[in-house]
Amino acid sequence: MPYQENLVQMWPRRQDGGMDPVVALRETAFWLERSRAETHRVKAYRRAADAVEALTEEQRSEHARTGDWTTLSGVGPKTAKVIAEACAGQVPAYLTELQEAAGPIGDGGRDLLAALRGDLHTHSSWSDGGSPIEEMMRRAATIGHDYCALTDHSPRLTVANGLTAERLREQLDVVAGLNAELAPFRALTGIEVDILEDGTLDQDESLLAELDIVVASVHSKLRADANAMTRRMAVAVASPHVDVLGHCTGRLVEGARGVRPESQFDAELVFEACRKFGTAVEINSRPERRDPPRRLITLALESGCMFSIDTDAHAPGQLDWQGYGCERAEACGVEAERVINTLSVDDLLAWTRA
Repeated sequence: MPYQENLVQMWPRRQDGGMDPVVALRETAFWLERSRAETHRVKAYRRAADAVEALTEEQRSEHARTGDWTTLSGVGPKTAKVIAEACAGQVPAYLTELQEAAGPIGDGGRDLLAALRGDLHTHSSWSDGGSPIEEMMRRAATIGHDYCALTDHSPRLTVANGLTAERLREQLDVVAGLNAELAPFRALTGIEVDILEDGTLDQDESLLAELDIVVASVHSKLRADANAMTRRMAVAVASPHVDVLGHCTGRLVEGARGVRPESQFDAELVFEACRKFGTAVEINSRPERRDPPRRLITLALESGCMFSIDTDAHAPGQLDWQGYGCERAEACGVEAERVINTLSVDDLLAWTRA
């Protein structure tokens, strides 16, 4: 799944060589997001895409004739220019500029990135992500993944619109329908389940057993004492349903949410539990997390743990961030055979079910 050095154009072309304006706007948003542009800039292009997509063919043709795109709610001068150029049969200049300026994510980890087959931690607008399931999974397929797990939050995390058992079951039907369209790409069913204070999991066990991937993470009371946090995490990773321990320290090192110190726990004991019970330690690629820190990646490696290098993407442009995690993993000596998402989808699911 290597970075496309020649920026291969993977979006559909029209007969005149141009792009559909909705596709052009969403592609522009992707490349902005990939480069970590300000959220308001990214959203401007997605809002404009929604506005154009809502038009009938007749309405779109009339706007193209008159060029009055800025009369649409959510369309400004810059997004209107992208629309107009696409409608004129051109590849928008701003999109070309963004693609040409893009480079590989991270300064290292190229071989490990090339070995990855998918991503096991992503979010959609069903919880706190910014885009629909279909857009997230189609983008995952477009960038070269063989599979991608949809892991929206569990119900206790109300601030993230966590999924009740009923909503999660509805989501399973949506994913099944999408897989029928996207094959051979596979959207994996999953959840990022909250680890409760006693180490139990915030979702029905029978439902967890049906999912392809279960990522378990601590999201509350992150400043609990080390003994309580150690016990909480060790109980969770011992569950037969848990496949990945997500962002284990909970730290934040930059970004709009500010910074947050690491949770305190006995990492040697927790990683030994991960090794014993077959739970992979996540290397979270989000730039504001970089979790775990390198000393703990090294400790998990020495403890015999497996790893999962994930984006924790909340929007399509973030699906290309795995290079950040691969760079950190490679610096700590993590090799491809220790990373579960280098496996084929069949081998991965055999590993999780074992």
